Amino acid sequence: MLGKSDLPSPTRSFYPAMPISDTKARQAKPKDKAYRLADDNGLYLDVQPSGRKSWRVRYFVDGKEGIYTIGQYPGVGLKEARAGRDWAKHHAANGVHPKKAKEKERAAERREQVNTFGVLAEEWYRHESGRWSAYYARQVRKGFDNDILPALGDRPIKEITPADILELITGIADRGAPSVATLVRQWIGAVYGHAINTLRVESDPTQALRRTVRRVPTKHSTSLTPARLADLSRDIDNSKCYRLTQIAMQVLMLTMLRTGEMRQGLWQEIDWERKEWRVPKEKMKRRIPHVVPLSDQVMALLTDLHGYTGGRDIMFPNNRRPNEFMTNTTINTSLVRMGWGGEFSGHGFRATASTLLNQHGWRGDLIEKQLAHSPGDKVRAAYNHADYLDDRRRMLQWWADYIDGLKHDAGQVPSAPIPA
Repeated sequence: MLGKSDLPSPTRSFYPAMPISDTKARQAKPKDKAYRLADDNGLYLDVQPSGRKSWRVRYFVDGKEGIYTIGQYPGVGLKEARAGRDWAKHHAANGVHPKKAKEKERAAERREQVNTFGVLAEEWYRHESGRWSAYYARQVRKGFDNDILPALGDRPIKEITPADILELITGIADRGAPSVATLVRQWIGAVYGHAINTLRVESDPTQALRRTVRRVPTKHSTSLTPARLADLSRDIDNSKCYRLTQIAMQVLMLTMLRTGEMRQGLWQEIDWERKEWRVPKEKMKRRIPHVVPLSDQVMALLTDLHGYTGGRDIMFPNNRRPNEFMTNTTINTSLVRMGWGGEFSGHGFRATASTLLNQHGWRGDLIEKQLAHSPGDKVRAAYNHADYLDDRRRMLQWWADYIDGLKHDAGQVPSAPIPA
């Protein structure tokens, strides 16, 4: 039994000349009643009759004494206990009870655990993807699902370092995909931008990595000479591709549409009476609706196509999955099989049309409008998607007649306008 003299006095025994050691804490045995081994500056080891030992610290806030439990010994050692004492004293000196400060810290930790990179990435994707084309949205989704989320998705966004991101993007570049690595870095940076704007982080770790991976220089689409365009047109007519694919390449050649815009066409977008293809903004690269006037040759091709796919919504369906669009590789794969793979791609139809139309005196603004290159004023562009429609109709009819002349060796080029 402890006598009264064995209990620490409230003034002197809490401030001993010599602090306790870890050995003394370890060797402290339980007694019939709880007792304390004082360390220094209010820290003491509370020893219960059950044998449980706990580090506690006395503190004062607004002149009132409080007791804060730091943790149990030996799970919390003497060094950790003293650090906990200093932490508690610091908050008490600033008028904050340590228990409330600890609750606030734990709440912040829980928020950080909720704010994983994956959670923030999904928030960003939902917020931004409505402004993208369907193709780009799928490209971003694939990049996150295949590369980014497996590496970073479950980690609290504040814990990810530039080194973590560097390891990810260099791995992608090393597998032969430097362009994907660059996009991945940009997408990760965009997620951090969203996190900064919503006060979840304060900085973007991708900023230090901007020059880490360099893209392969862009190889611009080949523009064919008139003779090579005639060869290609004949090769398409004589190819062993599915008739659906043949029509797709011919329509692409004659309309100056992007491959993605063409292959995602729906029959409801065709105005047969006005001879127009009205592409909604959701399918356009620059998110501006686009009207394509249709030449007589394109109308004939679409009439032929309607006999194959007119019973469905999709104009150019996937050969194996008719409820889905033609894949984004179909055109280029067909060109490779026809022997044009090293020289030409689906985007080259646009480059060829632009070059030859310019050479034959068609106005640059008509060509740019038909290519759906929006002007700097996007608001104006949104309200003037049918600009120059009559002139563009004449231009595309001339273009179709020109290709027919080349293909059949007519030797006569249809008359072009006098340059403005």
